Amino acid sequence: MRYRNFPQLLLAVFFVGVVTTVANAQESLPELVRQVKPAVVSVTTYDAKDDSLISGSGFFIRPGQVMTNLHVVRGAVRAEIKTLEGKGRSYAVSGLLAVDEEADLALLSIDLPLEKSRVAIMGTSLPEEGEKVFAIGNPLRLEGSVSDGIVSAVRDVPNLGNIIQVTVPISHGNSGSPLFNMKGQVVGIVTVKVTNGQNINLALSSARIVTLLPGNLSTFAELANKTRSPLQADALADVWYRNGLDSLWLGNYESALSYFENAVNKNPRRAEAWVEVGFCKVKQGRHQEAIRAYQRALQLGPGSAEAHNRLGDAYFDSGRFEDAIASYRQAVRLRPDMAEAYYNLGMTYLELGDRASALAQSSKLASVDPAWNKKLQSELAK
Repeated sequence: MRYRNFPQLLLAVFFVGVVTTVANAQESLPELVRQVKPAVVSVTTYDAKDDSLISGSGFFIRPGQVMTNLHVVRGAVRAEIKTLEGKGRSYAVSGLLAVDEEADLALLSIDLPLEKSRVAIMGTSLPEEGEKVFAIGNPLRLEGSVSDGIVSAVRDVPNLGNIIQVTVPISHGNSGSPLFNMKGQVVGIVTVKVTNGQNINLALSSARIVTLLPGNLSTFAELANKTRSPLQADALADVWYRNGLDSLWLGNYESALSYFENAVNKNPRRAEAWVEVGFCKVKQGRHQEAIRAYQRALQLGPGSAEAHNRLGDAYFDSGRFEDAIASYRQAVRLRPDMAEAYYNLGMTYLELGDRASALAQSSKLASVDPAWNKKLQSELAK
């Protein structure tokens, strides 16, 4: 009789365990918010009359250094940040330590005691589709607002990095907000973009953020002067190029291609624009045209590992596997830490039935990037 009841008792214990686990998971978000919120700040900019312009968000990436979106501070005469810990305190922005025009990033230098900086922990791997994430920021000047959701998709944009699409509710003022995973690590930075869909919000992955290193301090006036150059051919090409990147953020490859083709017509010497033309044409299945675009990019910049890797993709999709291998090999020669190229090599060898060579790429990936290696291992296990 006792043996007959034992499974029921075990089942009851199991359900108690599940309920407890779910309860802990529900409690984890408030605890995480308490832990990471001190690293987040609001950003307010001012014009020459000292009237406020726009507000945004940011976070401490290093002591005395705040990361935000470039469009938040562009056009400002001065700016200040406000911390969210306790009652919060305002501190002046002394200038810009670095900007990344393509990625819409600005690294700000803050006038505050370094011990007042609560630095955010940066994540080292991309979140997965369906993974829960949350953002903290300053939407509509409602400081310290928390919103959560899941990762809808992760898209790769050449020369920019990975774009994370999330269902996290985002409003104006959230620009520059850190996107956290459920370990409290920053996996991206929110950038508000014009979208026509519901719950389609975008963030740039942390891998691009950590590459923006501090340099010489520059003023907001110096930033403004850079954007006042006349719209000559190169400057017009730059406008088209940035519009193309905006379309790529949204996965609108047809619109992006139109912009990038205008960019290379205005400035045919811009190698990265040719890479984007090739990428869009691959997405449209126009592989031969993509190959020609990548080859043009490599004529202009033969040392681009990104272009060699993308050319390999175009060859692979065309069924030209030996050419793909040659391109991927060139990519890893130029950049021995380029995990995606090792993965692509492994997948191409698998396509050719050369399992031993695919395993060799997995061995290299084990030390270069365990996440990419796990992805290749899952393919090897099929």
